[in-house]
Amino acid sequence: MTPTTHRFDHYDDIAAAAAHPALVPELPAAEGGPAGIDVAWLRATVARFSSGASHRRRRALVEAELARLDPAELRRAVAARPEGEVRTRVVRTLAEALGMPEPGAVAEAVTVVAGAYFGGADAAADEAVARLVASLVPASADEGALEAAAARIGLLVQACAATAALVEAAAAAGSDVPVARVLRQAPPVPAMRRVAACATRVGGREIAEGDRVLLDLSAANRVHPVPLAFGAPPRACPGRPHALALADGLLRRPRTAFAALHDQEAPLLLPNAWDCASAAVLAAQGFPAIGTTSLGVAAAAGLPDGAAATAEETLALARRLKGGSFLFTVDIEGGFSDDPQAVAELAARLHEAGAAGINLEDGRADGTLAPVGAHAAKIAAVKVAVPPLFVNARTDTHWLGCRLEETGTRLAEYEQAGADGAFVPGLSAPDGIASLVATLTVPLNILYTPNGPTVTELAALGVRRISLGSLLYRTALAAAAATASAVRDGRQVEPAPLSYAQVQALGASAGAPRPSRDASAG
Repeated sequence: MTPTTHRFDHYDDIAAAAAHPALVPELPAAEGGPAGIDVAWLRATVARFSSGASHRRRRALVEAELARLDPAELRRAVAARPEGEVRTRVVRTLAEALGMPEPGAVAEAVTVVAGAYFGGADAAADEAVARLVASLVPASADEGALEAAAARIGLLVQACAATAALVEAAAAAGSDVPVARVLRQAPPVPAMRRVAACATRVGGREIAEGDRVLLDLSAANRVHPVPLAFGAPPRACPGRPHALALADGLLRRPRTAFAALHDQEAPLLLPNAWDCASAAVLAAQGFPAIGTTSLGVAAAAGLPDGAAATAEETLALARRLKGGSFLFTVDIEGGFSDDPQAVAELAARLHEAGAAGINLEDGRADGTLAPVGAHAAKIAAVKVAVPPLFVNARTDTHWLGCRLEETGTRLAEYEQAGADGAFVPGLSAPDGIASLVATLTVPLNILYTPNGPTVTELAALGVRRISLGSLLYRTALAAAAATASAVRDGRQVEPAPLSYAQVQALGASAGAPRPSRDASAG
């Protein structure tokens, strides 16, 4: 009996089918291969290295390989190799980074495999796989070594095909469209295929054992703001940052120094300052970029935070920070206006003052959330007015503790509007963080809290930026009160304060120099 093919293109149906235990990945058929190589087994292993019964082990193998690769280094390496076909450049760059022997020969073989490997039996692909295995493992290797080789081959095959498709789609979209947005609109893996291991029912349809199921991710993602991810169940691709970096390098698009800090092996740890001296002392500790804290700026001026009352103070601080030797991004609350054009004009002034980025939040002074469309309009206006400015779109669903179910939808809309990053203060649950990482194509920013996940734990979840928010300002106020109390009570002052000269030097390094003084009574 000929099996029936069921096509699903509705979001909820695809999500249910992708996670259904009775629907398993469809594996290609395979014929016999070269002597000593079980090509049928090897092809199946490569095809399912990211799914199936041994999914966790194979995924761990791939993630271990990817952990050795710095996306920023991949971007530089592939950009430095301007000649050759895109797929060959991708694979050769990865093979060299992984320390594989004869990376040119590996690239040649992998492109053959990627061209036909998942489309059924192909003698040339089988021969190419055999050559790859021979170069990666000794003839006496056991099944574990062969499986590890299959995982590496599978990694290269998927990187080859998916990155080439991403570059092609990005080139067609135009240089003004971020590669991350292209990844959402035209996913390199537009569909998933499943086979029913037993009779079941999905989306109101009866599916017989052996029936084929086609899950059209592209169609579903066009009508739903939160994208479905590839996998079983849907999950974040561990190689997504690497693919985006390779695509950026191949397209040779300009990238700001601040944006590049979100692509490093470790997340960007962003401390937040409230004046020139606090910014300078943090930069002196080696932090590559500094944020501002809207609470610190407002409180220092005797004004409330989050009430759109500190536009001039925020702009004045940015102008003073311009004299420093560090990158900085500015917290502008909700933009200090409900008018997108007014927000865009402020963003342009901040960029002229030296700001590399801004935080733009959807929380309002009355404790409610701005309409999604209204906040997205602000983001879009800023990106039109100042394309190089890094816009970190913040949603306050968790911060205000309201409409938590909208978090993913809001961030997806902000991402579509042009946001370069997504910020969710108040979110600390590992499962919630991992879920957002799985659906976002821009870096996720989490607010560090002393009782929440550590920096190492956040990095493992896929977080690319960790902000300290007002923590340092509040700690400084507590230290000032504790120091004054210690002096009054005759106790030792701890820790030892900076000297007058050190603070003078900090002020001069972050802004205009001031006349020197010998006294320490200032």
